[in-house]
Amino acid sequence: AKNALESYSYSMKQSVEDDKIKDKLSAEDIKTIVDKCDEVTTWLDSNQTAEKEEFEDRQKELEGICNPIMTKLYGGAAGAGGMPGGMPGMPGGMPGGMPGAGGAAANGSGPAPGAGPTIEEVD
Repeated sequence: AKNALESYSYSMKQSVEDDKIKDKLSAEDIKTIVDKCDEVTTWLDSNQTAEKEEFEDRQKELEGICNPIMTKLYGGAAGAGGMPGGMPGMPGGMPGGMPGAGGAAANGSGPAPGAGPTIEEVD
């Protein structure tokens, strides 16, 4: 748990200091993550013998701060299918779901999920 926390903290700090990502985040978001990672690192240095639960709690706390910012970063980059505002002329996505994404099996017209490959699928 200690190593996981240390690794996560280091990874987050390195991520936001990367030039590619730095350009996409606000200075405030970067400062928030860097400050929290520094705080966690300081805590780790002075609490080497802490209980597993304490390390896990600290990681959850750090994730609670980092995840929304990183989601905003990657979610904003991806948008709705990679296009800001979605794809024009396609409101609501594809009716019935994407072909081959399990939608066909749900109505009984395809093989049951997890049934394994059939000869036709292997070709």
